Amino acid sequence: MAEKKKSAAEELAEKILSKPKNGVLRTEDKEIAAIDSYNEGYKKFLNTAKTEREATEEIVKQAEAAGFKAFERGKKYKSGDKFYFVNRAKAVILTVMGKKNISEGIRLAAAHIDSPRLDLKQNPLYEDKEIAYFKTHYYGGIKKYQWPTVPLSLHGVIIKADGTTVKVRIGEDEGDPVFCISDILPHLAESQYKRPAPKLITGEELNIIVGSRPFKDDKISNKVKLNIMAILNEKYGIVEADFISAELEAVPAFKAVDVGFDRSLVGSYGQDDRVCAYSSLQAILELKKPEYTCMTVLTDKEETGSDGNTGLNSSYLPYFISDLAEVYGANGRNVMSKSECLSADVNAAVDPTFIEPFEIRNCSQLNYGVVATKFTGARGKSGTSDASAEFVGRIRRLFDANGVIWQTGELGKVDAGGGGTVAQYIANLDLDVIDVGVPVLSMHAPFEITSKLDNYMAYKAFKVFFEDK
Repeated sequence: MAEKKKSAAEELAEKILSKPKNGVLRTEDKEIAAIDSYNEGYKKFLNTAKTEREATEEIVKQAEAAGFKAFERGKKYKSGDKFYFVNRAKAVILTVMGKKNISEGIRLAAAHIDSPRLDLKQNPLYEDKEIAYFKTHYYGGIKKYQWPTVPLSLHGVIIKADGTTVKVRIGEDEGDPVFCISDILPHLAESQYKRPAPKLITGEELNIIVGSRPFKDDKISNKVKLNIMAILNEKYGIVEADFISAELEAVPAFKAVDVGFDRSLVGSYGQDDRVCAYSSLQAILELKKPEYTCMTVLTDKEETGSDGNTGLNSSYLPYFISDLAEVYGANGRNVMSKSECLSADVNAAVDPTFIEPFEIRNCSQLNYGVVATKFTGARGKSGTSDASAEFVGRIRRLFDANGVIWQTGELGKVDAGGGGTVAQYIANLDLDVIDVGVPVLSMHAPFEITSKLDNYMAYKAFKVFFEDK
């Protein structure tokens, strides 16, 4: 039977109208296998790097294995040299020197390695009704009601009175105990049900159960608290006052896993934004001798506004670029003005179950590739850099020419809310910048979901950006 001829209108529509297509239908089986293999490494990273400190350690480990050396201020590096700089154990800059003089600009990717969590207060341990608890202060934007009844692990450092450091990681290994926040049973929750959703669980109710057995001595009070402190003293050599100089974080204890019968999705805590941190890390680890000097910045404090000396609202990045440029007789300010950046952060994947806040023509979808987000912010584009049409056009051509499956997206309807990324702080340094990242379901929840295809396309996007001539 002869194939039916397309009408003039059909041909015109095919030529000039956009018709987005699921990325899986645009991908050959060979690349699907590469996608699945890539995500096995990603899941291992998620399990190892659950906090910004742990992520920094793992990043340095992978960087050194790939030939990176610690940065030496004042050293003149040659094309292809690889080095890293660690900022206060919570942020990393990885650099590969290019063939062109640094005065011609840098290709930079910037992701964050902190995630929403529960931080312990400075005096956390207390006893009530013969149960021992840790008091917490939540970090970043969370739905507080999602955190009770979730098994939690404890990560961080304690600086003792003598200045020595004790590392803590409990609840991840087989046989480890875990911790938990309780919730009221539904039979007695009538008054809780009357609370507005943001107050179903309040911040001061996020108290972590850490034990219940009393110390066997009737002469003292707070026997359970004493028993817990005695266990910690024996294991770590700490006393209660050492909590004052500690950074301890409670995060979900479960591992990264495949989701779905087809194993097409990754489910895990902390994918915002370690999904982009991992992809931009892998892209720079594989670089040999790029045309332009390339940097991956993996930073802290994004979830609380990027303030602090390990966040990108501080000066550590421009200081680093200026120090590097000075060696080559270049001015750091001029280098930055000629540089380009992909702000590597996630976007909200459309959720068919909760469709109302999404503007369906301009939202991202799972399996449609990495998301280029021209602007973020809230309502009237407050708190965004809003990439120029020229730079969006450049990134569009780059991705299309190199087989990167990508889409555009924004964070919900205009008046539905909003959010920001580090792009605005990069833009304030006079760089061209656009957000490029992975769409996420259940963002900021203890268990987030991403598409394996989208995760891989993020890696591919950063790779072609670094390798572009």
